Amino acid sequence: MTDNAQQQPPAPTTELPTQYAPADVEGPLYERWVERGYFEADEKSDKPPYTIVIPPPNVTGSLHLGHAFEHTLIDALTRRKRMQGYETLWQPGMDHAGIATQNVVERELAKEGKSRHDLGREAFVERVWKWKAESGGQISGQMRRLGDGVAWSRERFTMDEGLSKAVQTIFKRLYDDELIYRAERIINWCPRCLTAISDIEVEYQDDDGELVSMKYGEGDDTIVVATTRAETMLGDTAVAVHPDDERYKHLVGKLITLPLTDRSIPVVADEHVDPEFGTGAVKVTPAHDPNDFEIGQRHDLPAIAVMDEHAVITAHGPFQGLDRLEARSAIVAALRAEGRIVAEKRPYVHSVGHCSRCKTTIEPRLSMQWWVKVGPLAKAAGDAVRDGKVKIHPQEMEKRYFDWVDNLHDWCISRQLWWGHRIPVWYGPNGEVVCVGPDEEPPSGEGWRQDSDVLDTWFSSGLWPFSTLGWPEQTESLAKFYPNSVLVTGYDILFFWVARMMMFGLYAMDGTPPFHTIALHGMVRDQNGKKMSKSFGNVVNPLDWMDKYGSDALRFTLARGANPGVDVPIGEDWVQGSRNFANKIWNATRFALMNGATVEGPLPDASTMSPTDRWILSRLNSVVAEVDAYYEDYQFAKLSDTLFHFAWDEVFDWYVELSKTTFQAGGEPAEVSKRVLGEVLDVTLRLLHPVVPFVTETLWTTLTGGESVVVADWPADSGFRDEAAEREIGTLQSVITEVRRFRADQGLQPGQRVPARLTLEGTALAAHEAAIRQLLRLQPEGGSFTATATLPVAGVEVALDLSGVIDVAAERKRLAKDLAAAEKEQAQATAKLGNEAFLAKAPDHVVDKIRTRLAKAEEDIVRIRTQLERLPQA
Repeated sequence: MTDNAQQQPPAPTTELPTQYAPADVEGPLYERWVERGYFEADEKSDKPPYTIVIPPPNVTGSLHLGHAFEHTLIDALTRRKRMQGYETLWQPGMDHAGIATQNVVERELAKEGKSRHDLGREAFVERVWKWKAESGGQISGQMRRLGDGVAWSRERFTMDEGLSKAVQTIFKRLYDDELIYRAERIINWCPRCLTAISDIEVEYQDDDGELVSMKYGEGDDTIVVATTRAETMLGDTAVAVHPDDERYKHLVGKLITLPLTDRSIPVVADEHVDPEFGTGAVKVTPAHDPNDFEIGQRHDLPAIAVMDEHAVITAHGPFQGLDRLEARSAIVAALRAEGRIVAEKRPYVHSVGHCSRCKTTIEPRLSMQWWVKVGPLAKAAGDAVRDGKVKIHPQEMEKRYFDWVDNLHDWCISRQLWWGHRIPVWYGPNGEVVCVGPDEEPPSGEGWRQDSDVLDTWFSSGLWPFSTLGWPEQTESLAKFYPNSVLVTGYDILFFWVARMMMFGLYAMDGTPPFHTIALHGMVRDQNGKKMSKSFGNVVNPLDWMDKYGSDALRFTLARGANPGVDVPIGEDWVQGSRNFANKIWNATRFALMNGATVEGPLPDASTMSPTDRWILSRLNSVVAEVDAYYEDYQFAKLSDTLFHFAWDEVFDWYVELSKTTFQAGGEPAEVSKRVLGEVLDVTLRLLHPVVPFVTETLWTTLTGGESVVVADWPADSGFRDEAAEREIGTLQSVITEVRRFRADQGLQPGQRVPARLTLEGTALAAHEAAIRQLLRLQPEGGSFTATATLPVAGVEVALDLSGVIDVAAERKRLAKDLAAAEKEQAQATAKLGNEAFLAKAPDHVVDKIRTRLAKAEEDIVRIRTQLERLPQA
C-alpha cells in the first residue's frame, strides 16, 4: 500500500454536497481528463508499454449494452495500468463497415427516388464520405458518456489514408507470396445486397420450410432424394451415394434421368454421404451448395448455375424468370403432376442462413471471387497459442480456437460493393493481371481497368493492431506499442476477427503475434438470461440507464457480472443497486470528511492504533492483494464483488460505525483513527476508480487535494497483517450481529433502547463496551434491572431486560401460533413426499416445490423454537 497521500497537498476544506448528482459531475470531469491529456500515450516515454485496441465499432453504430460492457472492462484494465506507471495506450477508432454503411446510404438515396447507379461509383463514394462526416460516429460521444479513457488524438478509421496504405501493402505482399488468388467457388450470396458476405454476416435461425422427397430415374434405375430447396434440382449434375451402401451399388456409374429436364446425370459414390440419413442418396448441385461443390470437384462434375444475382431462375424452360421461392412451388407442383413426389413434409423446421444486414435468406452461389489461402497463415495462428506465445483466457476456450484455425477454409475476401477498399488489381486488354502496391503506379492505357470489387471489412480490421500504429512504416509508435498487451473481445468473434488478426499479425510482423493475451468475455443478456433482441422487446439503450442512474452505476453492474467467457445477465434493478452503492460511497466519505478524516502525514505507528484501526488496515491490505490477483486473471466479477463487500460491509457498515465512539471520545485515539480512516478511504477510492471513475474522482480529489485519481498511484500491499486484531473484531461482529438478530426477532425497532448487562471482563471485547452499547442501543442496567433474556455469544454474555419493552405473553402467543402453522406445513409436505403414488404421478416441478416448502417449514420451526427459548417466562 503506497502512502500516496504524502505526495499530495492537504485536503481542501470545501465540503461535499449532501447528495451525489452524476449528471452534474460526469460530463465536466471527462472533458477535464481529456484536456489534461491523461489518456494520451507517448511513444518516447521510458515507461513500460501497455496497449489495448478498441474492437472498432461500425461507423453506422451507436452504443449498445454489448459495447458498454466491453468498454467498461477495457477501461478498467487501462486505468489500473496507468495508475501502476505504465505508458498506457487504449487505441480508439471505427470500422467503415462496408455493407452496413452502403445500405444506410442507399436507403437515404431511395428516399430521394435514386439508386447508387444513378450517381455512379465515384459520386456514390463521395456521398458515403459526406454521410460519415455528418452522421457517422455518434458512438464517439457515447463513449465519452461512459468514461472511456481512449487516446482520442490517435483515433483511426479503417478507410483513412494510413490504414488504406496498410491494406494495399499487405494485399500486394500476400499476392506476391501466392497467398491471394482468384477462383470460382461457392460463397454466401445476398440477393438483396447483391454481394458475397462473410460467414459472420450470416445469421442462422430456424425457419418453417418444406422437405420434399422425389424420384429420379426410371424403372429399376429409380432413386429417391430429398431437399428443402427443390428449385436447385434444375442445376443437379449427379446423385451421390456412399461407396459401401449395398442398396445402390448397382447404380453407381450409371446415368439416370433428371426430371423436368432433358438431361441425364450420373450416380457417383462419395464418402461424404451419410448412408444412415434419409434415403442415403443426395442430389448434387455443385453451383449452389458448398458440400455439393466439393463433391463436384472430386468427381469432375459440371457446375450449372440456375439463378442470377437476384435469385431469379435463369435455366431455360417454364421456370425461367421466376423468383426462387416462386420456382420452388412451381417445380414441386410439376414433379407432383409427373408422379415423382414420394413425400412432402410441411412445415419442416430447419436452420436457414440470413443476411445479418437485410435479413434476406442467403443463397449459396458459385462465383468468381478473390480468396486468401489460409493454410500456412492459420497454422502459424494455431502454433502461436500452442507454443505459449499467446494465451487465451479462459483457457477452456482454446479448444474452440483450435477447432476453428485447424480446419479453416480459404477466405473469400472480395465483396460486390462500392464502399470499401477497392481491390488493387488491374486487368489488361490481353488478359494481363497486375497487382499494384501503394507506391506503384497502376497500368494505364486503353483497355486497362481496375477490379470493381472491394475487400471484406474483416480484411482491414484484421490489420488493426499494427495498422493503427503506422504500419507499414516503421514508426516509433509501432516499436513502442506493438504487440498489444491484451485483446479484450467477445467469444462470438473468436473465429472471425481474432483469427484474422492472428494470421495477419504473425505474417506482417515477422512472426510476432498481435497480442500476448486474448481475454474473452460473454454476451450481455436480459435479467432472465435471454438474448437481447428487438423482436423480443428486451433491448436496452444504455444511455437511458446512464441518464437515470449515472455511468458509474451501469459500469459497476456490468463489471460485477463479468465472469470470463460467460454471458452476463443484467436488469434495471441491478443498476439501481449499483447507484445505491455509489451513493453509499458518497455519504460515507462525506461523513468521514465532516469528522476530520485526513490523509496528511504518515500513518501512525501500529502500537498507537486501536484493534479496530489495525483490523481495517489488515483487511485493506488483504483486499489490495486479492484485487490485484483478480485483475491479473481477468476476474472482473470477483474483483468488483470483493470491493463492493469490503467498502460497504467492512469500511462503511463496520469501521465507520465503530469509529463513531472514538471520535466522540476525542483525544489521541480519535486523531489516530481519523488518519486511519483517511488512509482507508484514499486506498479504497483508488481501488474502485478503474470501475467507477466519476464518483471516485470527485471524492478522492476532495479527500486528498490531489490533482486526479486518474494519475494517482495504484495501491500496493504493504504486507501489514494483524491476525489477532482480525480475530478480535470478528468476535465483536459476531456479538453485535447475534444481538441485532435477536432484537429483530422480538420485533424491536432499530432505535429502541433496551437495558442490558454485558459480561465482558477478561475478554478481548472489554475495551469495546462503549461501541457495543452504541451500536446495539443498549442502556446501562438500572437499579430495577431484571435479566429476562440472556444471550451467550462468542464467549461473552449479553443479558437484556425486556420487561416494559415487549409484551412477553403476547409475543409467546404469536410465536406459538407461527410454530403451529410451520409444524402443520411440515407434516403436510412430509406426508406428500412419503406417498409413493403421488410421487409417481406428480410432475418434477411440483415435487421440487413441495421439497422447497418442507425445507422452509423446517427452517422456520428451528428459528421459532430458538426465539421461544430465549424469551423470559410470562
